[in-house]
Amino acid sequence: MATTRLPTPVPRKPFPLPSLLALATAVFVTALTENLPAGVLPGMGESLGVSESAAGQTVTVYAIGSAATAIPLAAATAGWGRKRLLLTAMGGFAVANTVTAVSGSYPLTLAARFLAGVAAGLAWALLAGYARRLVPVEQQGRAMAVAMAGVPVALSLGVPVGTFLGRMSAWWVPFLVMTALAVGVVGWITALLPEEPGRPDGERVPVRHALAVPGVVPVLTVTVLYVLAHTILFTYIAPFLDRAGLGGATGTVLLVFGLASMASIWLTGAHIHRRLRRLTIGGALLVAATAGVLALWSDSAPPVYAAALLWGLGWGGVPTLLQTALGDAGGERADAAQAVLVTLWNVAMAAGGVVGGLVLDGLGTGALPWTVLALMLPVLAVLAAARRHAFPPARG
Repeated sequence: MATTRLPTPVPRKPFPLPSLLALATAVFVTALTENLPAGVLPGMGESLGVSESAAGQTVTVYAIGSAATAIPLAAATAGWGRKRLLLTAMGGFAVANTVTAVSGSYPLTLAARFLAGVAAGLAWALLAGYARRLVPVEQQGRAMAVAMAGVPVALSLGVPVGTFLGRMSAWWVPFLVMTALAVGVVGWITALLPEEPGRPDGERVPVRHALAVPGVVPVLTVTVLYVLAHTILFTYIAPFLDRAGLGGATGTVLLVFGLASMASIWLTGAHIHRRLRRLTIGGALLVAATAGVLALWSDSAPPVYAAALLWGLGWGGVPTLLQTALGDAGGERADAAQAVLVTLWNVAMAAGGVVGGLVLDGLGTGALPWTVLALMLPVLAVLAAARRHAFPPARG
């Protein structure tokens, strides 16, 4: 009697946590380099002989560098190996942060910050795709969550620590620390990350072709509105709380936001593979609820802390959710679509500072949460409508 042989099970590759943590640290370097000047503006401005508002333009120049170069650089380097490209970006951060630390010239500092923005545009355009390529499809959401964890860690821990270090020593010391960290990441990437090939010339996708893929434009629309709303609130949370009589609580509020963001990252990584649509809609509802609470009860500490908790839970997983949704929708054209996302993300961040400032000057701090709520309503409308290609109930 013949016996039936069972197929030999294919061994499952272990989850590449060390490699993904290298990507997360690269994300941390990228996010912290962008936001670090905000914590050391007085010392930076005094050293460069300019006002604090002029020193603040080092953040704006960074965003302009990312927005202006992400798409053309992604196209020009599409054939490069992903590892080589990421190493180039980290090297750019090391150079830019070193020049920022030692420069006594305002124009030279602006040039260094623009270079850092260029490096960021290069890095953001490939990090999401790199993380997805390291794992099988069913683990891509988890891999993205690990890689994107560098963003909330940079905002909730990196900026306060950098600010403290700059005040206890000198404003430029945190930038040299960032240089050392970037060099360390270069070694980490070199040792652990596998090379992933770029696209041959004949397979490179023009941006307009990526935008024509069903689902890509709705994801990008949600991205612009969501990031704009968040940036308005995050940029002006200190004056908002100050004029509500809670200025002394700003650090604690941001700590609650940061811890909730990290919890959101964990929840996203655990459930994104099966619940991307629900998580994205739920996050948008939480941010909208945050705006509503702050609009109605900003003069009392308990509702403000509750709003910070909702805000972090709603926002923390957003980079992972939107980049995963765009990767799914873009398919073979995902890399080109990601370059557009990087550009629009930075445009929305720059616009958030401008729009929030206009609202603050023209209508006062009380109008800020209402502005955020007004932006989140169309986000929810697009999410509700885009259930076929952009945010389907089940990932294909």
